[in-house]
Amino acid sequence: MDGDQRGVPAEGDPDLPAEGDPDRPQGLLREFQDAVTTRSALLVLGVMALGVLFIASYAGAFHHPVPKGITLGVVAPAGASGRLVAELDSLPGHPVAPHAVDSAAEARRRIRDRDLYGALVVSPRGRTDQLLVAAGGGPPAAQALQQIATRVAAAQRPARAVTTLDLAPVGSGDFHGLSSFYLVVGWCVGGYLCASILAVSYGARPVNLRRAIMRLAVLAGYAISSGLLGAVVIGPILGALPGGVVPLWWLGALTVFAVGAATFAFQGLAGVIGIGLTILVVVIAGNPSAGGAYPYPLLPPFWRAIGPALPPGAGTWSARSIAYFGGRGLLGPMLVLGAWALCGTVVTLAAAVFGGRVRPVVPPEAASAV
Repeated sequence: MDGDQRGVPAEGDPDLPAEGDPDRPQGLLREFQDAVTTRSALLVLGVMALGVLFIASYAGAFHHPVPKGITLGVVAPAGASGRLVAELDSLPGHPVAPHAVDSAAEARRRIRDRDLYGALVVSPRGRTDQLLVAAGGGPPAAQALQQIATRVAAAQRPARAVTTLDLAPVGSGDFHGLSSFYLVVGWCVGGYLCASILAVSYGARPVNLRRAIMRLAVLAGYAISSGLLGAVVIGPILGALPGGVVPLWWLGALTVFAVGAATFAFQGLAGVIGIGLTILVVVIAGNPSAGGAYPYPLLPPFWRAIGPALPPGAGTWSARSIAYFGGRGLLGPMLVLGAWALCGTVVTLAAAVFGGRVRPVVPPEAASAV
């Protein structure tokens, strides 16, 4: 019986690598090296690092919220104003940043303009003062102010009481005031996923200026559509956020385009690693520092500092301004989003012009088949 009939490959079988063939696996180590390349191993380590940073960032931002420097107006009779401001400013941990305000009307205006998180209006005759807050800017900040004002009033001699008036209460469908944050997170995720998927079709870096412009044009169309759909879902369909569809629509379009353009820019500079950089900036650093779960004064210093400069923070602040404050306080955050969109576009185009032709991630024939 020959080799083929015994179930043992015959010598010279052309379908099997010959002894000494460099393509023939040499033990488990060689097979492992063939299965997991150095590049793949480095990418896996990078993903693990992102996972650890994700845990550290979210836990670091949320594990122990402590109020620090919540802007609080103080309206009090002339003789008591300076004393009360000094007393509030000397509280352990400096939970509030008190400012003397001339009148209750001015305090209301500054709260609606988002210059103050709240104001304590001291009664010149009775023993019951009024705390003005705006929960639409973040319920935890309003709750913290209420606790602080109640504690300070009870410590007065004779003791005083405090009633609370919410000038911008959250909507009935906006549980804990988180709908604006979830809306912006959805827009951000869509922005970087759209940019990442467009890169899969040929390569992370566009091979020429025309290809880069086409990608940006597709992203712009996607951003406009995604902004509209998000605004319709969060408003008319779910009733989770007031404020009108049109302003939220264009906020969404700008947010999606800003994140997508930033993703293109990172990919143009770093190739496929650019997707990881986007996740690092937008998801790991941006989401916990956005002021969504806890407004900025309740976040640790690092997250409080970077939040307003990143798209999730700028978008969340803007969505709350549109929903609860009549669109006030939008200039700074909109400039932040515009800067991300503009810089992302410029870097994307520059990378296409000066980056040179880069070998595609998938073969052109495979991309054309898709």
